Amino acid sequence: MNAPDTRRQADAPPPAADQPPFLEVRGIHKRFAGVHALRGIDLTIESGQIYHLIGENGCGKSTLIKIIAGAQPPDEGKIIVAGRAYARLSPIEALAAGIETVYQDFSLLPNLNVAENIALTQQLVQSGGRLFRRLDRAVLAQTATRALAAIGLPSTQAFMQQRVDTLPIATRQMVAIARAIAVDAHLVIMDEPTTALTRREVGNLIGVVNRLREQGVAVLFVTHKLDECKAIGGRVVIFRDGQKVMEGDAGDYSKADLSYWMTGRQLDEHRYRSEPAGEAPATSRLLVTGLTRAAAFSEISFAVNRGEILGITGLLDSGRNELALALAGVHPADAGQIFLDNQPAVLRRPADAIAAGIGYLPEDRLSEGLFLEKPIRENFTAAVLGRLCRRFGLLDQSRVRNLAHRLTEQLHIATPDIEHPVQSLSGGNQQRVLLGRWLSIDPKVLILHGPTVGVDVGSKDTIYRIIQSLAAQGMSILIVSDDLPELLQNCDRILIMRKGQISQVFDAAETVSETDLYEAMTAEHPRKEEEKTCQG
Repeated sequence: MNAPDTRRQADAPPPAADQPPFLEVRGIHKRFAGVHALRGIDLTIESGQIYHLIGENGCGKSTLIKIIAGAQPPDEGKIIVAGRAYARLSPIEALAAGIETVYQDFSLLPNLNVAENIALTQQLVQSGGRLFRRLDRAVLAQTATRALAAIGLPSTQAFMQQRVDTLPIATRQMVAIARAIAVDAHLVIMDEPTTALTRREVGNLIGVVNRLREQGVAVLFVTHKLDECKAIGGRVVIFRDGQKVMEGDAGDYSKADLSYWMTGRQLDEHRYRSEPAGEAPATSRLLVTGLTRAAAFSEISFAVNRGEILGITGLLDSGRNELALALAGVHPADAGQIFLDNQPAVLRRPADAIAAGIGYLPEDRLSEGLFLEKPIRENFTAAVLGRLCRRFGLLDQSRVRNLAHRLTEQLHIATPDIEHPVQSLSGGNQQRVLLGRWLSIDPKVLILHGPTVGVDVGSKDTIYRIIQSLAAQGMSILIVSDDLPELLQNCDRILIMRKGQISQVFDAAETVSETDLYEAMTAEHPRKEEEKTCQG
């Protein structure tokens, strides 16, 4: 997903000559079980500046921000905050110094409401990490109201009292960002802050970041989205294999330059979908007619042929996410029909979809997909345990290992041992493990909901090539995504959803731009396609 056209702000005034940088890390090393994650990292962060920390999954970005935020200690080196040196920071020390972090998993408390999640940190710091006294509800409400207004979220009593686990993932992302700006921060670290956001919300976030910068707050983005780096501006810091390999002004480098520094190889943007899906057969692999779910979508009809890749996109309230969940049997439709190979499929629960031959890769692999502490082997086979049993319901461990080894090789997953926990893998490898789980059911239809969310450019390339290979073998694939380049590069057709209905259909092989798709997503009165492309 490209960031909207946003002019870069003028550089913040340089600090006074006698004023130290807000943060310095010097000679930072970190090792995990023989893996040298960080190798002598030096980094300086000045107040009122924007930094983009980029690199492939597993290069050490997340490890560094956890050290800065006090979540992990370094093995060597020192951290200097406002001129004061530390061998390590505790989380409370980092917060008290004005370092706020929005992690990729948001780190929200699901059983608390919006206001409590936003304002709890402030009172936690004030009490030195101990909340022996009651929360000051009046101050809590004031803090939450101010932060929500700044981020563009509702500040009504009803919204602030809503539990965060009932919110859509994109709204949870914005709540996590609101929490970070709720206090007088000097440095705000955002780990993949736009992965769950639509283009409109990204524009809103960029406005928030520029206001923080004008107030003298430093912002450190950990991101894979090179378009956003270019649109926001500031400094780019690139890690590869635990080392800092480049630092410079974002405006001085092209996307191709940045990709090269990240991966060590040239990656060209091109259309992966080079071969058409072929002539439409008499019977579609998947046929959806009049599918409706109250308050989500209505009268959805489309077809997907064997070997075809169909993209589905729209704004957050378009119904695209709810449609994906209905096709996966997670939140069933109220009306309409679904046919697989001309046979009706009743999908009332996920097990029905699996039995029918529909695999579903969810939007959030961390909370909805993977068993993070379980071995890679078990994550691969979780959907097909019944098929891998011998007599009396005992698992055939030889078949389990053979399947896991085959998928590891097929999906190019970098791991020394399938017995390692899946949380030990980089984001791109985790995503491929989750993809492998659904390939293990030999699906007829594979629904990929945000297939490359939170993965780097090198892993994206690998995943896209896997998707194309699966389609070439005859699998029908649906990609539900707001990453418009992803859809244009990989799909045969793209359905645009607005207000719960399909508003337009594009042939992705024709001259279609991201602007065309975005205008169709946001137009109040999009034109209807005369041809019945949506029926295949």
